[in-house]
Amino acid sequence: MIQHNRRDTEQQPALWCGLDIGGTKIELAMFDADFGELFRHRIDTPRDRYETFVAAVAGLVESGERELGRPASAVGIGLPGRCDRQSGLQHCSSLPALSQRPLVADLGRRLARPLALANDCQCFALSEANGGAGAGVASMLGVILGTGASGCHCVDGKVVNGYNGLVSEWGHWSIPASLLERHALPLLDCACGLRGCLERYVSGSGLAQLHRLLGGHAVDAGDVLARAQAGDALAQRTCAIHLDLLGQAMATLVLGFDPHVIVLGGGLSRHAALYAQLPAATAAHLFSGVRVPPIVPARFGDAGGARGAALLARQHHAGG
Repeated sequence: MIQHNRRDTEQQPALWCGLDIGGTKIELAMFDADFGELFRHRIDTPRDRYETFVAAVAGLVESGERELGRPASAVGIGLPGRCDRQSGLQHCSSLPALSQRPLVADLGRRLARPLALANDCQCFALSEANGGAGAGVASMLGVILGTGASGCHCVDGKVVNGYNGLVSEWGHWSIPASLLERHALPLLDCACGLRGCLERYVSGSGLAQLHRLLGGHAVDAGDVLARAQAGDALAQRTCAIHLDLLGQAMATLVLGFDPHVIVLGGGLSRHAALYAQLPAATAAHLFSGVRVPPIVPARFGDAGGARGAALLARQHHAGG
């Protein structure tokens, strides 16, 4: 969602500002006209009061402008959740202070410059589609495998946005009953209000949940992977089940979007063995003749969110 405000920056060199807002930190990055990085800084995310949050975000942008000696041409913001297109109100379960608040309007008034806001997964994918691991192809899917599971479809370097402004929310597609039966798994409730969402099984937190469902006590995905690498039989079985479930999910994405490349982000994307194992696990759920596109790690990693937000600002403000 975009908020336009008048500010005379026409005489200044282009300065694109991106903010990656998460539950624990806010990262600012600023780029020149050629998208060379000029400035980067992060602060802890204020979580107590909405007014404190708005002031902190605005202050962070203004600190970067002071450092560089000129105002931003436009500001892009990536954060979890979504903005309702009709009401302008934000929905963000990971930052409750922002929910049901007109964040775009309030930040727009406070910053007094063009503002573009998108889901954090959109910003990740946009960054990878422009100079990242998904650059130079007609279409790509950015897939996040972290605490949750989400995605974003980019065509010709731009985000494909739908009627509701959603990204490719494949994490809230339903897991096939046949897979639950194959692995004797229960139907799990999801925080979104649905049941049996893929996110509960294939995300990083889903991998740890699978281990617990099988009788283990893993704290997180890293714990499961470490146990499996050490030869623990239960952890290895957990990883095998997870790979099958994730392969089915990737196969559905291939059939639904037919991307030229799939770029992985999030905590699980750092597991090197995944790139050797996932193509075959995906192919096992596809019919004959359908090829699995390259599945590759993100080039910019954790730094891509702020970069993608700045790209979002440039695309909306300058059309590039």
